[in-house]
Amino acid sequence: MNSISAPRAQVHRRPFAPVASRSAMPAPDPRAAQLRRYEGGQLVWRVQCGDMINRDRCVTVLVQDNQVVLVGPPGETARLTAGQLGQLQAALNEAAKLAER
Repeated sequence: MNSISAPRAQVHRRPFAPVASRSAMPAPDPRAAQLRRYEGGQLVWRVQCGDMINRDRCVTVLVQDNQVVLVGPPGETARLTAGQLGQLQAALNEAAKLAER
């Protein structure tokens, strides 16, 4: 018996694309990762900078009570180069994501 079957319709399926979770934190920025450390059990980022008379200082970023805290040099002005500003931006972005958790 010779049966002729109709050609099968091809079904095109999209590959599975995972849905990003709101709580998933994106990959850390390498500029912030090199600044990040734990001090007394508290995660802090320290960005090196200078003051108005070119002394070495730092700006500190930390998360406390779901808020980002930015601490400048005590009684000083922080002068940042473009690279240091990029590091500060990366640290602030990472801290903000951590504060949202």
